[in-house]
Amino acid sequence: MLTSWWSQLAVVMAGGAIGAAGRFWLGGLLLRHLGNGFPWGTLAVNLAGSFFAGFLATWLEGRGPQALYWRAFLIVGVLGALTTYSALMIECLLYSRSQRTGLMLIYLAVTLAGGLTLVWLGARLGHWTTAD
Repeated sequence: MLTSWWSQLAVVMAGGAIGAAGRFWLGGLLLRHLGNGFPWGTLAVNLAGSFFAGFLATWLEGRGPQALYWRAFLIVGVLGALTTYSALMIECLLYSRSQRTGLMLIYLAVTLAGGLTLVWLGARLGHWTTAD
């Protein structure tokens, strides 16, 4: 049992390294192309992560014992490090301190509504790909 926990921890750590690198890369790419007037990188990773979390959580259901490791690697590791709601909260705090409360509320609404919609769409796609 303990070996299983340690091996799951190892795959979470490996996935986390990939997710963190992906977040860094995408954030930098969007910053270079779209500027720093809006946190496009954080929004993009949170919305994409919501979609893929919904898809993977559904798609991995009933896939046998190996699904536990894939879930640990992909959802907890990769997507856990890729998405960043702590950065979302810091950005909202900074918006509120700079008298841009309206933009902060739009950002929160788009992130939450988009995230909920995309996690649902990802789950639907995961269900459709496993339906007989």
